[in-house]
Amino acid sequence: MSPRAFVLGVLCVLSPVPVPAHTHTLSLDGKWTLTNSNASLSLPAQVPGSVHTALQQQGYIQDPYFRFNDVSYRWIALDNWTYTVTFPGSQLRDRQKVLLVLDGVDTVSTVQLNGMVVGKTDNMFRRYDFSIRDWLQDGDNELKVSLLSPVLYASERRNAHSAYRVPPECPPDVQRGECHVNFVRKEQSSFSWDWGPSFPTMGLWRGVRVEAFDVLQLSQLSSVPLYNSSLSQWTVQVQLLVDVVLKTSGQITLSIPELHTEHTFSSQFVPGETGLSFSVHVNTSSQVRLWWPNGHGEQPFYRLLVRGSQDGVVILSTESKVYFRSVELVQEPIVGSPGLSFYFRINGKPVFLKGSNWIPAHSFQDRVTPAVLRNLLQSAVDANMNALRVWGGGVYEQDLFYDICDELGVMVWQDFMFACAMYPTEDDFLQTVREEVVQQVRRLASHPSVIIWSGNNENEAALATDWFNIPASQRPTYVKDYVTLYVDNIRAIVQQEDQTRPFLVSSPTNGAESEQEGWVASNPYDPLYGDTHFYSYVQDCWDWRTFPRTRFASEYGFQSWPSFSTLQPVSIKEDWSYDSDFASHRQHHEGGNQQMLQQAALHFHLPSSTQASSRFTHTLYITQVMQAQCVKTQTEFYRRSRSEIIEGKGHTMGALYWQLNDIWQAPSWSSLEFGGKWKMLHYFAQDFFAAVLPVGFEDDDTLLVYAVSDLSQDLQLRAVVTVSSWADLDPACTLKSDLLLVPGGSAVPIFKQPVAALLAGCGRCTRLTCLLTFHLEDDSGQQGPTNHHFLCSPKDAEGLQRPNITAKVQQEETGYSVTLRSASVAPFVWLDMGAVPGRFSSNGFLMLSRNRTLTFSAWRPTSVEELSRSLTVTSLTDVY
Repeated sequence: MSPRAFVLGVLCVLSPVPVPAHTHTLSLDGKWTLTNSNASLSLPAQVPGSVHTALQQQGYIQDPYFRFNDVSYRWIALDNWTYTVTFPGSQLRDRQKVLLVLDGVDTVSTVQLNGMVVGKTDNMFRRYDFSIRDWLQDGDNELKVSLLSPVLYASERRNAHSAYRVPPECPPDVQRGECHVNFVRKEQSSFSWDWGPSFPTMGLWRGVRVEAFDVLQLSQLSSVPLYNSSLSQWTVQVQLLVDVVLKTSGQITLSIPELHTEHTFSSQFVPGETGLSFSVHVNTSSQVRLWWPNGHGEQPFYRLLVRGSQDGVVILSTESKVYFRSVELVQEPIVGSPGLSFYFRINGKPVFLKGSNWIPAHSFQDRVTPAVLRNLLQSAVDANMNALRVWGGGVYEQDLFYDICDELGVMVWQDFMFACAMYPTEDDFLQTVREEVVQQVRRLASHPSVIIWSGNNENEAALATDWFNIPASQRPTYVKDYVTLYVDNIRAIVQQEDQTRPFLVSSPTNGAESEQEGWVASNPYDPLYGDTHFYSYVQDCWDWRTFPRTRFASEYGFQSWPSFSTLQPVSIKEDWSYDSDFASHRQHHEGGNQQMLQQAALHFHLPSSTQASSRFTHTLYITQVMQAQCVKTQTEFYRRSRSEIIEGKGHTMGALYWQLNDIWQAPSWSSLEFGGKWKMLHYFAQDFFAAVLPVGFEDDDTLLVYAVSDLSQDLQLRAVVTVSSWADLDPACTLKSDLLLVPGGSAVPIFKQPVAALLAGCGRCTRLTCLLTFHLEDDSGQQGPTNHHFLCSPKDAEGLQRPNITAKVQQEETGYSVTLRSASVAPFVWLDMGAVPGRFSSNGFLMLSRNRTLTFSAWRPTSVEELSRSLTVTSLTDVY
């Protein structure tokens, strides 16, 4: 249960006088009327919702994602729009206080009740409460929320800021976006990004209601655990936010029944919005079960009961979940290395963060349903992830997102919503940001999944490495603004509101070292400190030497295109070629389409079919192969670097690739397509994020295999290396190493042999004719997945033939199976069910056997007939 959910229907009157006991809550969600500025359009609109969604639902526009509609529908965000609804006032006026509560207004609006202005909004990330009792009528009351064009508002704010520019002025032309989004407190990527369209949204994007009460009401409840190691005792810090009309007093009882813990406090309630803090010491005789990240333990919770009473009468009653876990960000000297460590300890245990970066799941947040969220987050966990970074150019996610992360054991690195820009520091801007930060920290503090707050995305790096060509003489002004916003305001508020989590000012950052350098380090990408973001599209991604041996990799990645089945609904036949206007229009990263092919061409033959449609689908495939192999290589490098210091660098303790999900159907860095379909990269992630993993690589023509373990217990493992010919499904030879100790939470080299010697002992193998597969085993059998290492680029492989794979779909008790038969070795075997949503047990694999059976989990009802009709199987040699 999330904090805002506790508001409704809470028993809240602290007075012995017989008055109505509950807050009377009137939801205004549902059907409103939406009109544009000259009233030429008037239509029904759902709340929560957005202008674009309403226009589409009423047939005024097509799917905004269809073809070039992001540009065709620019006019929508250049107009002003008004939402109107009427509601009865009869049951509300007899209460002492009546509040209009808007949980989310996107973004700049004037709110009127019965023709009177009751408030204004300027921040998408804030809840607004306006007192409306004096303007209520007994009969119908007309509520109007008049929204200004965010594009024109941003431009006006920019023009009013005449003393100095606040860059960037506009996004790159390739994004076809709008300008000056940094002047508005709204989703920064809504004006465009390098993976998403420009849809500057407007609307009532979260709920609207009226709350009426007489004495007080509980607005928010949050609870955070603190562990005192010297006393071996947990304390729960409980914060109640109470809106009080009349001064009164009473008893507050807080209990955690399952831990045999109960405390009663006397409280005074003074008029206004009051924050009350209580410390509940957990009974030391109770065994507290801890919340652990995915792969490290379970995610148990306890019920926290809150009861208010006065003179023996219960006058307030609610409950929430409370979880117990501690988090530390460790930045301390490392033996044999300059700089500082950078890793997270959860419940005292160092944890390697494995995961990705989360962006908004749709341009229109009302389209992000519970099913969409659960599907994406479950897919993250199914790929053995334990962490996601909620990136700072999107939105603070809805309560359900964090609830699911709590439940699944997904740690959340939570950015504040500032990205890739400088920001103004006028008083009104800082004031709305302060309120935003207070509200969001209080809303999210109870979630054990949230393990760190971070002030912004890449703004320290932007200043330090001069993205915006700021003259040296003006630089102190921008540094001062940076410190004012993120340190003096955001950091100060976070540290006051939440003493249980670390706070970083930016990402990437040198952390404690950046602080020493006045919050803007000379090189925020320094691999000896903090976290790094690293992108290189030109260098060979198969060469691990090109990657930074960093303490923590919080962004890295490569683009690919989504499947044809994902693109088809938003395109037409003339769009289905790689050099079409559509393919160019969908690519918002300068040179991105060419970069993908150039990277792929380093190791693969590019598709050469004379049939245009085949060449297009084959090209989509080859970009996914390239992306999967590139991110695999880089992630495995980070995972095997966790225990080593080489030339002062290493002890890598996090790998969060960019990015998990997509906002629309387009090329991007994601591993999950819009709609949730797994790209090849996501199937690879299932293996490269496995708890126990063999990593193979070459150094000076010598093959090394590392055993990587995230487990708590030690293992005794050996490497089993199999040499196979590209031309033969039967292995050429197999080598085994001796059993070696692999301590829990470590990466250990367990196999080392020069490649030439390895091949010399294997018949007629050469680098061009053979490849390697390898796995780990102990005395009980294989541990972790089987991995591969190519001794040459597949385009140079000798003996590789068309495998002529056949497939048979069958119904099983638990779903569907697909049995493949292959005539020869087949790299990157890709099964695609077209428009049937679901996922395979494995995909994109190297097939070194004549037969292989997989399962397919469909996400909607289907049949053997439909699946047999939909299934296509592609492998590397099919595309050239």
